Amino acid sequence: MTGDHYFTAEPTTAAHPREVEFSVAGRDYTLASAGGVFSAARLDPGTAVLLRKAELPTGATGDLLDIGSGYGPISCVLADLAPGATVWAVDVNERARALTAANAARVGAADRVHAVAPDEVPADVTFAQIWSNPPIRIGKDELHELLRRWLPRLAPDGVAWLVVARHLGGDSLHRWLVDAGWQVERHASQKGYRVLRVTR
Repeated sequence: MTGDHYFTAEPTTAAHPREVEFSVAGRDYTLASAGGVFSAARLDPGTAVLLRKAELPTGATGDLLDIGSGYGPISCVLADLAPGATVWAVDVNERARALTAANAARVGAADRVHAVAPDEVPADVTFAQIWSNPPIRIGKDELHELLRRWLPRLAPDGVAWLVVARHLGGDSLHRWLVDAGWQVERHASQKGYRVLRVTR
């Protein structure tokens, strides 16, 4: 057994490279994945619901943020659909960041996807959109701290899209965000997941 989690900074799990295939908005993607990152063997069901039900930023410009990028499925879709945007793919896991960078090159967006550790995002960057299938399993306090760190960097007219499983606290997170002063709409529900649209 290993002590690695997908939020381990330097996973020691054997990489066992593989590929994950999925489709979004009529486009097919084949991305590199590996052990030691989130949902290494497939497109995570929550991420699939998010990409199916949220309003994809086709043609968007400006800076977009993917919190907890994993091997990069959200970042790559955003960069592919919004060639005028810059995507910041944030993950604490160095293997995930390397995979995201490689996958950005696969979709022709190597120059527009910045796969970085959280502290490497310039302090003056604000985000037109934030996307995340947040790492619920880091714990509620840590999750709240994560969202307190990034949501305030949303542009005044920006929007954040989050997906959370109902049985992992999707409704309680909705209430917490409202109590924290955010406008929150349950945009969609599917397969036990809540897609939340968050604005100022």
